[in-house]
Amino acid sequence: MKAFVVTKYKGPLQESDVPEPVVGERDVLVRVEAAGLNQLDEKIRTGEFKQILPYRLPLILGNDLAGVVIEVGPKVQSFKPGDEVFARPDKDRIGTFAERIAVTEADLALKPATISMTEAASLPLVALTAWQALVERANVQPGQRVLIHAGAGGVGSIAIQLAKHLGATVATTASARNADFVRALGADTVIDYHNEDFEQVLHSYDVVLDSLGGENLKKSLRVLKPGGKAIGISGPPDPAFAREIGLNPLLRLAITGLSSSIRRQARKLGVSYEFLFMHASGDQLRNIAELVDDGALRPVLGQVFPFEETPQGLRTLSKGGIRGKAVISNTRNLETSTDIRTNP
Repeated sequence: MKAFVVTKYKGPLQESDVPEPVVGERDVLVRVEAAGLNQLDEKIRTGEFKQILPYRLPLILGNDLAGVVIEVGPKVQSFKPGDEVFARPDKDRIGTFAERIAVTEADLALKPATISMTEAASLPLVALTAWQALVERANVQPGQRVLIHAGAGGVGSIAIQLAKHLGATVATTASARNADFVRALGADTVIDYHNEDFEQVLHSYDVVLDSLGGENLKKSLRVLKPGGKAIGISGPPDPAFAREIGLNPLLRLAITGLSSSIRRQARKLGVSYEFLFMHASGDQLRNIAELVDDGALRPVLGQVFPFEETPQGLRTLSKGGIRGKAVISNTRNLETSTDIRTNP
């Protein structure tokens, strides 16, 4: 089958013929009709995460998808051939820039019925990130104040909507040209990051979702009220993350050092900092699908590239400036949509 692979870190993403996926007893084979493009894909390609995510090369990139079930393993109970599904595969089983992929049943959910395949493919990674930050980690409650950075981006555009659904008052940072866009998503306060310093405007926030890191994260700690929480998705990684993914003691020590300064600053301010590297969850995707079908969340589809232009799409994404999410659409699969298999 056709797929886009990286053969060496910092090397180009190339189309290649690769073996068909192996379908385990609890796996679901999915024909990929659309796949999301993420900054994570570019960071993996450049080797930014090679110490903590030691992938074996060559590697098929791609971290989320929407498609149709072709075949199910003998112990799969929740899906059948022909089902329309979406997923963020487990970090150890990525590879959605391909015609087909085998995904474990636990990571998969039926796609929202009210949206298209390309819209569904825009959701898994960013929506799971928003859910795990605001629901799982921060437990956002009605009346709380939440700051979401980069509100016009993939994660931000979903996180604003989810925070509003949870009953929060939402502030976000965005460019002036995106101010009306993020207000339409539900932002109550918009800070033009080109001309305003959010630290000088905002105070006493309960939660900050930071996607930028560095100085932006340091300033974010200072807008929190005592007991508030900053959740970072760009780093630095913290010791809890190192334990969670089972790093060896030497790497755990290194990770602890990377985040020691920001954690120390947080303690001095009476707030906390946590690093979030989202995890796959079919259960959470089912919750997200319900919110989409109920009208509480809507996908924000910024740009769609054909499957054969996947490398160009990833390059465009890395330059920034796309509202919401960029997606690749595999019209090859749409044209061969009769490939449904049943177990004997």
